[in-house]
Formats: sequence, structure tokens, C-alpha cells
Amino acid sequence: MVTELRSVIVLLPTRELLRLQVGVKATGKELFQQVCEVSSLRDTHIFGLSVVKNNEYMFVDLEQKLSKYFSKDWKKETHKGGQRSGAPFVAFLRVQYYVEDGRVISDRTARYLYYCHLKEQVLRSECAHREDAYFLLAALGLQADLGNHREAAHVGRYFEPHAYFPQWILAKWGSAYVLQHAPAVHREQRGLSPREAMLRFIREACRLEDVPVHFFRLHKDKEEEPPTVLLGLTPQGVHIYQEVSHTRQLLYDFPWPRVGKLAFLGKRFEIQPDGLPSAQKLVYYTGCPTRSRHLLRLLSSSHRLHLHIQPVLRQLQQMEAEEEKKHYSESYISDTLDLRLAGRHSQGSGSSKDSGHSADSGGSSRASSLEANALCAPGEMSVDGPFGTAEGQGGHTSSSLDGACPEQSEDASSLTVSGREALAVVQVTLIKMRGQSTEALPQLSGPGGQDLSKQHIQSLDDLASSPALALPTVCAWRDPKANDLQGKRSLKCLFLDLLGGRPEEFVV
Repeated sequence: MVTELRSVIVLLPTRELLRLQVGVKATGKELFQQVCEVSSLRDTHIFGLSVVKNNEYMFVDLEQKLSKYFSKDWKKETHKGGQRSGAPFVAFLRVQYYVEDGRVISDRTARYLYYCHLKEQVLRSECAHREDAYFLLAALGLQADLGNHREAAHVGRYFEPHAYFPQWILAKWGSAYVLQHAPAVHREQRGLSPREAMLRFIREACRLEDVPVHFFRLHKDKEEEPPTVLLGLTPQGVHIYQEVSHTRQLLYDFPWPRVGKLAFLGKRFEIQPDGLPSAQKLVYYTGCPTRSRHLLRLLSSSHRLHLHIQPVLRQLQQMEAEEEKKHYSESYISDTLDLRLAGRHSQGSGSSKDSGHSADSGGSSRASSLEANALCAPGEMSVDGPFGTAEGQGGHTSSSLDGACPEQSEDASSLTVSGREALAVVQVTLIKMRGQSTEALPQLSGPGGQDLSKQHIQSLDDLASSPALALPTVCAWRDPKANDLQGKRSLKCLFLDLLGGRPEEFVV
């Protein structure tokens, strides 16, 4: 028997259209796999297929048949010639789980699609108190898309303002103002590679409170029409908004640690904050059991992803802190050494000719001593100790290139150098920095001769190949799409207990 096929149009975050065909009994997983193959998407954890229901995106349960999400025309037989009347079936590849650091996305294609999705979210953002953020985001977007600003090529209207700025910004300031001032901010991003600009765009965009969020309308009671409550699902937890005159007003902010339990009974949706009696739970209505089930499944998987990604984010933050500490240490050492040598030179030149000659000799001998110390001990650098340091107590500073599990080893010692003038005793502190000196950095390489000193921004695909920077990879995460909701077989009552205790019973 020949399987009937259905044509489905899938819209990508890049605004591209994919025209695919699946069997009439196909599941969401089959369509999702086709989309990933055609778009070369390998890291699929944060993406999902969605359809539009009642002006709201609903993510497809990949284990369910597509006929559950499309209109009744899906099951109708095709006419002769393979033609079927009615509107085409449309699905969307969208970000299902937001992450605030783009480095946790290991696949280049996935990272670019995530970037494109956030660009669309920024265009719909309405944070009126963050106007400067939109100019920075536009500049980072231009840097990622066009590269460095070039005076000869990037003149006049070299970009479309509506593609980089929200409409309300253009309505307030005008396109002429944006075209005049945005290039200056674009020039400030010179030197950033497209990847670095993309990662910074992701980080800055996720700092806008209405960008990395899914909104769902809820009813205060069964009779309320239209619904005036909005539930916002963010990477950090749940927000509850009240919509007044088309403006969102934040009522409750529940980070995941403060959410005790989420449950629904038919159309009834309940949020139980942690630490409060059950009588103070929040109750809203979703309008239909299908929306309740979809909402709870998305909340459950988002919370699970949040827990799994925290160790990775902490690891990346630690790497950033170590990198900043390393740069500060190198800058401090360089500046201190230059100041000491300059001071000795100026004092020596102010003496009499004879004494000046002697001071020069002493200065050259000290400089030679410093150079000899640097040459005879690779990875070490000698500098003067800070003012007011007692003999034998040198200032310590160290940092580690591998931010994963740094084993800091600090060896400090004091040397005395004799001179003929007031600088007869000069304290010099030797600071040994493993992997920190500028001479040692080019020698550090990863597998295949990869230069680790050039990896200022690393992602999980970089970390996975480096044994010194071993991190749990994205592929090792448990799939957040797995359905572990607890409830009765009728699925009329489901709950998500975030405290790990035994959930209370619901009567169906």
C-alpha cells in the first residue's frame, strides 16, 4: 500500500522556507529530523517544532502524530493528481529553550539560527528604559553580518534600519537619526570576529527582559474574556504579568528555586510558591486541557534544562574570571616593571657625571640581572615588589589559563641587588605563573596543534576536544523534551513537583 504524503512548509529563524513531505501518519519526530537534515542542524537540544494555535505558538510533542496539531484536512484523501484543496500546512523551527550564553551551543549552525531568532525577538522588544541597548545590539548585529566598518563601502544607507531596530525606536527617533549615529557604534566593534560579535549579541539580547521569554495568555477566572494575565517562561523561572492598556506590568517573579509545584486540573492551572501554605497558591485558567498539558510539559522540560546547564555556565564564568585575572596580572607586571626602570633611569641621570656614570653602570647591571633572570627561568618574570612590602614578603599573583580546575602554584622569593647610591637595596619579587607569561603562551597548544592562547571565547565544541578543559557536553545532557510528568492515566491532572517531595493529590 502506497503511503499518502503531505506537504509541509517549515519556516526557519533565518526566514527561509523548507518544503518537505511526510507521511499522513508521521510523527513530529519524523518531520523534525527532516528539518535538521536539510538545514544541517546537529545540536538540536534548544530547538523545537511549533505550530500556531489561537495566535500563540504551541510546541509539537515529537512523539505525537502531526495530525494532532494540524487541521482536519490533514487526514482527508488527496484528489486525483495528488492535489489537495485548502491552506498549506505550516510549521516553525523555533527556539524552545533559551540559554543566556551562546558558548553552550556547540554547533555553528545551531548558534547562527539561535542568533537569528534572537534578532527577531529584539525587533519585537519594548524595553523603553534600555534604548542604549538597542543601539549596541544593532552594532553587534552589523559586526556579525557585515564585519568591520569600512569607510569606503559602508556609507549612507548601508543597512536597513527596520532590520536592526524595533519599530518604536524608529518611530521615536526616525530612520535618519539611526542611519547617522549607528555607524559610530558599529565602528567601536572593530576587531570582533563574526563569531565573537554573535556571542556578544546573544549575551546582550538575553539581558532584555522580554527577549528570552515565551509568553502565554491566562484567564483570571473561567469567565474572563479576553484574558489579561500573561505567563512568561524565562531561563531563570516564571514571571506573571498583568496586561493593562496593552502594557505588561510585572506582578510576580518566581525564580525556579522559589517555585514549589506547578499543576493543572483540566483548564485550571496552579502555581505553588515554595515556602508558602497551599492556601496562597496562584490559580489561573488556560482555556482548554490541551493548552494546560502543553504549558506544563514546557515548564517541566525548561526547569530540567536549567538544572543541567548550571554547571556548564558556572564553568564558563570561572574561565572568564581566570582570563580577566590573567590579563590584569600581565598588565600589572608590565606597568610596574616599566615604572621601576624609568624611575631608576631618571634618578641616575640627575647625579653628577662621575656618579651618573656609576649609576648607569649599576642600572645596566641591574637590567642585565633582570634579563638574566627572565632568560634562565622560562615562565618566570622578575619585578619589583610593591611599596611597603617587608623583606621576604613578596606580593603574590597568579592565574591559570585552564579555567576548569586550576591548580595554582605560586613561588615567591626575594632578591637584593647592591648599588652605590640610595638604591643600594632593591627588593625584587619573582612570580612564577604557569601558562601566564607572554613567552609561554604560544607554546600552549591543544590537540592537533591548536593554539589555546588565541581562544578568548570558547564554546563547548572547543572544550570537548581539550582534556584540560573537560566539561559536560551538550550531548551528555538529558533530553529536556523527555516527558517525566507525573499524573493519573486520564492526564486530566498533571503536576510538576520541583521540591522532590511527594506531591499532593488532585481529585479528578
